[in-house]
Amino acid sequence: MPLLFFSRRFLIFSTIIPFIASIALYRVDTFDPSHLPADALVYSTTSIPPLVNDQLLTGAEFIGVGLLNKPEDIAYDRDSGLIYTGCVDGWVKRVKVMESANDSVVENWVNTGGRPLGLAFGLHGEVIVADAYKGMFNISDDGRKTELLTDEAEGVRFKLTDAVAVGDNGVLYFTDASYKYDYSQSSFDVLEGKPHGRLMSFNPTTRTTRVLLKDLYFANGVSMSPDQTHLVFCETPCSVLFLNSIISSLCAFIESYHFKVVFLLLSEEDAASTTSVRSVLRYLFKAYRVIQITFGYDGDGHYWIAMPTGVTTLWKLSMRYPLLRKVTAMVAKWGFNLMFAEDAGVLQVDFDGNPIAFYHDHKITHLTTGVKIGKYLYCGSLLHSRILRLDLLNYPAQKSL
Repeated sequence: MPLLFFSRRFLIFSTIIPFIASIALYRVDTFDPSHLPADALVYSTTSIPPLVNDQLLTGAEFIGVGLLNKPEDIAYDRDSGLIYTGCVDGWVKRVKVMESANDSVVENWVNTGGRPLGLAFGLHGEVIVADAYKGMFNISDDGRKTELLTDEAEGVRFKLTDAVAVGDNGVLYFTDASYKYDYSQSSFDVLEGKPHGRLMSFNPTTRTTRVLLKDLYFANGVSMSPDQTHLVFCETPCSVLFLNSIISSLCAFIESYHFKVVFLLLSEEDAASTTSVRSVLRYLFKAYRVIQITFGYDGDGHYWIAMPTGVTTLWKLSMRYPLLRKVTAMVAKWGFNLMFAEDAGVLQVDFDGNPIAFYHDHKITHLTTGVKIGKYLYCGSLLHSRILRLDLLNYPAQKSL
């Protein structure tokens, strides 16, 4: 009889009470994820890149180990040969890269006091910085002058200024990934599944900030086309299939990635001076990978797109069922991340969105930048304290079987 009483009491305290408490906490928690559109949950298996290197770590070198604290983006100054990168401690650092990665020199250049993410060069050599917490900065006079350009649009302050590109007319095109969640809460924006992102422009002549597109799902990387006729940008995760019904087409699908890349066609006036938008031309491609994505144009007709993680089984289930995303978010508030990352890489595509080569490794996560400089591919990271470099001639992507 005592044993039976003990068993019942153990069952109540170990199972029933925690279960009831969990239901109560679930109902009380105000986090409210939404259903994602059906097209965002379709995973294609066509148009695999013809060239693949699935052992990116093999032959990789590491630059600035321990001196670069989570370098997210990379901008290369061809005149000086310096690499600029933004770190989680607020520093924009300059790196003099040598033939031997171990001989590279890292310099603390300018501290924004926030979290510098996207970097680009202005028309006169100034460094444009998208700071996640602060807004858009212009750093000039070799780092001696720092100017805040803009931190709000249409009365709404930026919460997660993410990526930036500069047109030949000097206009800045940039993304605010979320006006609701800041950098430290970015995972909650993705889990909530609601469009809080914006694509914007800043005209340095008129000092005006304009919203080009709103209601984007975690607006992320952005790049200006070489002919200055359109922008290429992305959302994470993929959401609405058609942003504009005038002209839309899906050019390619890549297996196991989850984001959307879009051509934003600019009017002839916009390409010359203004920031008006005529239409969304078409999707460059729709693919399936997650979180941070940064574009790099190599000057040879290719974009290089970093992808920090593949899609895990839990990711697929969570994106399909809001209940699981709410549970994931509740657990994340206690410091536990259930959306484990794996298999990061960099995808090379042509201007039509056709995949050319994919460099990845199952042992790597959180790659956020892919920039080709000479014969090397340089990769930034949101996790590691170094820049990864791969010699593309000695370790090329091979034809996939």
